[in-house]
Amino acid sequence: MDALILLGSFFVLMIIGTPVAYALGIAALIGAWWIDIPLDAVMIAISSGVNKFSLLAIPFFVLAGAIMAEGGMARRLVAFANVLVGFIRGGLSLVNILASTFFGAISGSSMADTASVGAVLIPEMEKKGYPREFATAVTVSGSVQAILIPPSHNAVIYSLAAGGSVSIAALFLAGVLPGLMLGMTLATMCLVIARRKNYPKGDVIPLRQALKICADALWGLMTMVIILGGILTGVFTATESASIAVLWAFGVTMFVYRDYKWHELPKLVHRTVKTLAIVMILIAFAASFGYIMTLMQIPLKITTMFTTLSDNRYVILMMINVLLLALGTLMDMAPLILILTPILLPVVTSLGVDPVHFGMIMMVNLGMGLITPPVGGVLFVGSAIAKLPMETVVKALLPFYVALFAVLMAVTYLPAISLWLPQTVLAR
Repeated sequence: MDALILLGSFFVLMIIGTPVAYALGIAALIGAWWIDIPLDAVMIAISSGVNKFSLLAIPFFVLAGAIMAEGGMARRLVAFANVLVGFIRGGLSLVNILASTFFGAISGSSMADTASVGAVLIPEMEKKGYPREFATAVTVSGSVQAILIPPSHNAVIYSLAAGGSVSIAALFLAGVLPGLMLGMTLATMCLVIARRKNYPKGDVIPLRQALKICADALWGLMTMVIILGGILTGVFTATESASIAVLWAFGVTMFVYRDYKWHELPKLVHRTVKTLAIVMILIAFAASFGYIMTLMQIPLKITTMFTTLSDNRYVILMMINVLLLALGTLMDMAPLILILTPILLPVVTSLGVDPVHFGMIMMVNLGMGLITPPVGGVLFVGSAIAKLPMETVVKALLPFYVALFAVLMAVTYLPAISLWLPQTVLAR
């Protein structure tokens, strides 16, 4: 009955249109009242939820990504990717995927990736003879890499939702190989489609111009080196790397590229603060919701339910995949990570699944939800940039869903894809 009161009130509030963050907070208050817990305890849980040093990584990474997205970084990364693969048949689709790989490794945000890369490449691909819906499908599916490749904001949120027991550095490293596998799978599919439909080849860029483009993009690419290199060498923590990334992004944008105007900076910071306010409210209220769930022993009950249905790890992982895929189409990624991690993590760890590995399983699942109707935020952004109905883009995405599902199965059932790099590097 306790679970019905807590979860039922949350879903009722969602159905009547209450924002997710407030639905979590109100449901936590209703749950506390039901089990006769002082409301002061809920307030303390809300405060404790955001009083964590590791959370500082989120605002810094978001700000760094915003500075680079609006400061000409995306355009330079697209040009750099074009030098590397643009001359192949269907090369612009590969440029799109590769640019998403580079930009995702800087911004950590699928929406920023789609908005920045899509604004440059969707019109360009259409001008070169690619169908606009195909260009949009490539853009939105490629942006899922940003969820996996470090620095991923959602990896930080998962670490928080796991109670801080999972290292952010381990999660960052764990996302590298799945992210690259995702990019390579999508690129292979683009090559097959391009050959079958005879999409155009690009021109080989002259050496002098190519060198200039590479030198121009190097400043942005150094961000990846600074973030990961600093963490791996122990020069600074994952949280500290975020603040270093902001300083580097600001310096490159304002003093090297100089495409961004000083008077526009306050507006950029204002937009970033608005975004972060929403995220932090969500994290705070999710903490109180998780606190009440723990008091009600809901994670333990769900663990018992799953293990009653089957004691086979692979069967339960498939059931969890189906659950995550279904919920990912209905809710945004961050609230689902905050809600489901405390529930599902005890289930999988009781079966011997590594928490870092499970984090990658969640990321791929919920990343697919971002490009799936009816509530796919990245899908909406891509459709808006391309000025296409969502139904048209979804139809073009069908083969890409198959590719993403194949990557999901590989990440789920081959733990070494996620665990080899963190175990190798962090064990030193």
